[in-house]
Formats: sequence, C-alpha cells, structure tokens
Amino acid sequence: MMFEVINMSFALPEIFMMVMACIILLAVAYSGKNSGTISYWLSQITLVATAVIIYQSLAVNSGLTFDGSYIKDALSDVLKLAICLVNVLVLLYSSSYLRARGLFRGEYYALAIFATLGMLIMVSSYHFLTLYLGLELLSLCLYAMVALHRDSVVATEAAMKYFILGALASGMLLYGMSIIYGATGSLAIDAIAVAIQTGGLDITVLSFGLVFLIIGIGFKFGAVPFHMWLPDVYHGAPTAVTLFIATAPKIAAFAMIIRLLVEGLGELHQHWQGMLIILAVLSMIIGNVVAIAQTNLKRMLAYSTISHVGFLLLGVLSGSSEGYAASMFYVLVYSLTTLGGFGMIILMSRQGFEADNIDDYRGLSERSPWFAFMMLILMFSMAGIPPMVGFYAKLAVIKSVISVDLISVAIIAVLMSVVGAYYYLRMIKVMYFDAPVEQHKIQAPKDMCIMLSSNALLILGLGIFPGSLMAVCSSVFS
Repeated sequence: MMFEVINMSFALPEIFMMVMACIILLAVAYSGKNSGTISYWLSQITLVATAVIIYQSLAVNSGLTFDGSYIKDALSDVLKLAICLVNVLVLLYSSSYLRARGLFRGEYYALAIFATLGMLIMVSSYHFLTLYLGLELLSLCLYAMVALHRDSVVATEAAMKYFILGALASGMLLYGMSIIYGATGSLAIDAIAVAIQTGGLDITVLSFGLVFLIIGIGFKFGAVPFHMWLPDVYHGAPTAVTLFIATAPKIAAFAMIIRLLVEGLGELHQHWQGMLIILAVLSMIIGNVVAIAQTNLKRMLAYSTISHVGFLLLGVLSGSSEGYAASMFYVLVYSLTTLGGFGMIILMSRQGFEADNIDDYRGLSERSPWFAFMMLILMFSMAGIPPMVGFYAKLAVIKSVISVDLISVAIIAVLMSVVGAYYYLRMIKVMYFDAPVEQHKIQAPKDMCIMLSSNALLILGLGIFPGSLMAVCSSVFS
C-alpha cells in the first residue's frame, strides 16, 4: 500500500519517537556505565521534541490515514501534548530517586520512551488492532518497569500480579473486540459506528462484546471490581515507576474509552451507561472507604486513584459533550495532581528511606514549611476543596450527571467527596499538628525542587483560573 506524504506527516510524532527509542536502545547497549545519564538526556530531548512537533501540527487539518486506522484530531493533539509534558516531569522527578538506589540505568528510560510511544498510538488509534497494538506496547513496558528492582521481592511480586492480571484483562478486551467484529464485520471504529447506526444487527451479540470491552477498560483504569492489582503494584513498585504508572497512562486510558465507547459504540449508550454507573459508584465508595484504613501513603494514593477513576467515569457515562469535556478536564487535573503527590514522596525519600508511610510526614511544617505548603495544596486539590483545581474538576463531572437526571449518582459522588476529604485532611493534620519524628533535612536537586513547586502552584493557579483549561477541553468535544 502506498502512503502519501501527508499521511506520514500525521504520524510524525510517533515516527520520531520510535526512531529516538531505537537510538536510546543503542545508547544503552554501547555506553556502558554512562548509559543512565546518556539515556536520561536523550529521553528528555525526545519528549520535548515530540511535544514541539505536536504543538506545531495543531494548525494542520484533522483527518484519517493509514487506511483509516490512525486519526489526527483535536482530542489526539491535546492528549498527546499532555502525555509528553507529564512524562518530562516524571523523568525529572525520578532521576534522583533512581540514582540513590542504583536503578539509574538506561533500561528504565528505554522502557519509558517505548511506553510513551504506546500511549501516543493509543490516543490516535481509530482501529481495534491499532488500539490493541498501542495498549500492549504500553503494558509490556510497564510490566518490565515494575520489576526493574530485581533484588526486591515486593517489586517482583507486584510485577507478577500485574502481568498475570494484565494478560487476563487484555484477553478479555481482545475477545470483546472479536465479538464486535463478528457482529459488525469491521474493526475500524468509524465503520463500526456506521454499521450500528444502520441497524439490523444483533443487539444481544453487541452487548455481549460490550461487556468484555468494559472489563478491559475497567482494568486499565483500575476501576472496581477490576482494581485488585492497583494497590499492590503502586506499593510494590519503586516509587519512580509508580509515578510513571499513575499519571500519563491514565490519559491514554481516557482516550481509549472515548475511541471505543463514544466514537465507536456511541449508539449503544443506553447499554454501556448502566455498566459505567456500576463501575463509577463502586469505585467511589470502595476507593474512598478503604483509603481511610491505609497507613502507607502509596497505598492510600492507590485507593485514592480508584475513587478518582469513579469520578472520571461520571462525565463519560453522562453521554453528553459537556460530560466528555468534564472527564477530559478531570483526567488532566488528576495526572497533574498525582504527579505532584508522588513527586513529594520522592522528594522526601533518600537512600535507605522511602518516605512512603504517612507517619514519615509528621511535623513536616517545622522541617520544611514551603514543601509542607506544597503538599497541602496537593492534598486540598485531591480532596476537592476550593480554590484548588480539584474542586472544579469534581464539580464539572457531578454537574454533567445532574444534567442527564442521574441525581442519585450525583448524591453518592458528593457524599464520597466528603468521605474522601477525611484521609486527605489527615495528611495535613500530620504535617502541621504532629511532632516531627524525622530530623533529616530534605535533600533534593534544585531543578526538582523548582519544578515540584511549580507543579503545585500550577494546581493552585488553575483552581483560581480554571476557565482556560476547561475551554480547551470543551473545544475538543464542541
């Protein structure tokens, strides 16, 4: 098949990143002891250059290419730009942590870039096989990254759980895709949408395939009851890897749910809405309630993630463009806030000390008033307390379900927001009102301190002026 120049230009970010990933692999193989430093800078250059390519292509017309399997549109442009910028900060925050634990190796950065490539492919996929290709490229890299600390029994156990459950979920997703293909005769998302609109298809078969798709999506998000891997992986993986898993892949998962359910199976909204309501309500309840009992900060943030997934799904299940925009706003805000949360754990950590227990933050305001304030901003945003941007994110998704008369779901969301505020405020109480047990000064690179502070202040700024980001999200689904 012949590809036109314009077709190749649509996929220029992915092509560039793939070439650079191969160069990083060669650098890892031939640079010896310096592989970590060389791979780190090559990875940062790759992410920044890819973001520049995406930004410059914003003015280029949208369209399909590669025989309709790849799409360039406003959704893909914004989400890919966000993924690249988030991962720049992820690698920056992670470098000092990896150095202190002997994990500053080129393999981490090669896997990170290949995983990012998988995310970009997922975001622009308009065909079931392309989507599955991107998803598996991402997943296989994440499995390896969790097991990066080979001498850690906990990390190895987490990787095994993640791999086995992830393989099962991928099989479910693939089985659902095959059923949809059998019912519609196509794997292209636009062709599937047309076939369903035309009518004459067996709704029972489509609904059966839809169930398996929801299972796969639920696992990738970490929604209840497909959440069993998430706390163990967040806790067992090195914090630098947990930071990577908790942020950008959620943006790619949001793109997957929009491509599959909204653009491909939008005509079956009444069928998948009920399933998402169950996932959302269970995730909000179990995530928030179980998080209260956690004493480990990484596990608390893991259950917090489960609850946030429930809120994120509210906008999608509403079935309205306002709801989709609210969910997109939520996932971007969530990624930025989680980036800061796990970044604080890395900031507080040092060689031989992980700083992943809540008690490790006792009296932080006496040791470092500035970073205690940064952590306060992050916790307030996760709790949804104004004027932090997390408040507007939750308000937007709750309004979207109220607009479609799902009042009971909105009431549960509000109640769970109140429950969730408890464990976030507990962190603030520990930092400001408890006597310190640690006397060590915080030692971290200046670039990390500056960027982490900027991260937290950006959350405060977006909370005061949320209109600009919301306008971008609304324009995507206008």
